Parts: sequence; C-alpha cells; structure tokens
Amino acid sequence: MFPGSFDPITNGHLDIVQRAASVFDEVIVAVLVNSGKSPLFTADERVALIRAACRGRRNVRTDTFSGLLVDYALKVKAGVIVRGLRAISDFEYEFQMALMNRRLNPAIETVFMMPAESYSYVSSRLVKEVFELGGEVAGLVPPAVERQLRAKLEARGAGRS
Repeated sequence: MFPGSFDPITNGHLDIVQRAASVFDEVIVAVLVNSGKSPLFTADERVALIRAACRGRRNVRTDTFSGLLVDYALKVKAGVIVRGLRAISDFEYEFQMALMNRRLNPAIETVFMMPAESYSYVSSRLVKEVFELGGEVAGLVPPAVERQLRAKLEARGAGRS
C-alpha cells in the first residue's frame, strides 16, 4: 500500500508506484482523506487523477482512507506500507512514522523507496506553489493533472491566462 494525500499526484509519486508495482503483486494507492486539511483537489478528484495516470497497470488500484493507516492496512490486508524518500530531509519524519506504525501493528512493515533523481525535489506542495506563481510544471505531473491544476486555479482566479 502506498498512502499519501496526493494533492496532486506527481511524476515522482508515479515513479514510486511503478517501482512498487514491479516488486509487489498488488499496490493500493491509498488517498488520505483528512478533514483537518483543505486540499486543492477533492478526494474523488485525486482518485480519478491517480486512476487515469495508472491506467493500464493491472496490479495497481486506488482507494481512500481516513483514520489510522495501520487500521486501513488491516482492513485491506496490506502487509507492507510503501513510502517515498526524496531527500534526507524526508527521512526523520518518515522514520518516526514507520516506528509509530510498527508500534501500533508490528506485523506491518514499512519499505522506503527513492524516486528517480529527476524527481528527488518534486512535491505536491511545490508543484502547486510553482503553478500558482506562473511557473511551468510540465514533466513534473501527468498532463491530466496539469490540465486540472489550470482549471482549478483559473476557477479560483489565481491561475495563469
């Protein structure tokens, strides 16, 4: 299972999905629904974008979850949590989360994967910020995500012309 907010999914995320799909029989891309946050894309929009980006990958499916990740993992019978590490700065947070998840359920392992070097600096937050400020995000996100970013931000009056 590869959990995250995916707001929006980036090519770095997709690189991790592809790597995980080559190692595991099935990968669930699990979209976190967190009522405490205000994502740009709704959970349904994020799921649709991920499904479009993963179309053709037979062993990848998408779902949503809220609450404790280990509870969701038990529900879907996932024994492994896949997490991406872009840079050393990600490690401390991810390490703490992995240890807490292990404490909550020692039967669930966490596996860290690194994306291709070309995506090592890409994050959803950075993509949104660059796009909102008029920067180019082609190559950082799938084309469908770029189109949806444009539509969302133009609807809010913050998009590019």
